[in-house]
Amino acid sequence: MSGVFVTGTGTEVGKTVVAAAIAHTLASEAKRVAVFKPAVTGLEEGGEADHDLLRRAAGSQQSDDEIAPYRYGPPMSPHLAAELAGEEIEPARLLASAHAAASSADALVCEGVGGLLVPLTAGYLVRDFAVDLGLPLVLAASPGLGTINHTLLTLEAARAAGLDVQAVVLTPWPEVSGQIEESNHGTIAALGKVRVETLPLLDPCRPDSWPRLPIG
Repeated sequence: MSGVFVTGTGTEVGKTVVAAAIAHTLASEAKRVAVFKPAVTGLEEGGEADHDLLRRAAGSQQSDDEIAPYRYGPPMSPHLAAELAGEEIEPARLLASAHAAASSADALVCEGVGGLLVPLTAGYLVRDFAVDLGLPLVLAASPGLGTINHTLLTLEAARAAGLDVQAVVLTPWPEVSGQIEESNHGTIAALGKVRVETLPLLDPCRPDSWPRLPIG
């Protein structure tokens, strides 16, 4: 399987945007791109769902079920959302669905749920799913205050499981970066021994305006 697994330092740190930018970059290179997300929560809040943005960014014709096998209304951890819906997320189904998506594509861009240690079930974390897929990892993180600790902790958690971290992407990167953002960029690169990229605020309705993010 070729592609990347996009995770984040937590919720609302730009995972979907980073995954979409990578998928759109690969698609612009005339590659067939499949996208995948093991579970989507928070659908009752309205707005564009993560799997919809991923599909548009990749130019994919995948169905909702093919992109996100488990989808829930409440904005909460997937293991709890599944429990409240009277079901349990099945790791075997996730792996089979991800491999099915990848089978007809040149690359798979998989976005995780929340952070790396978020449980998909009581005994199966997002990190476990990433390990089972065997894809290199891309980490989305905020550029502002607090990101050094969150990012380095996530890098440690990823590497402890044997995951290959390709890059950290700081987003949304401000038009005019300040001392904190520049210091965070350099500090994460040096202490984390990792490639650090930046991605500005994107207009989700205009993928043609997005900068390239050639990772994967």
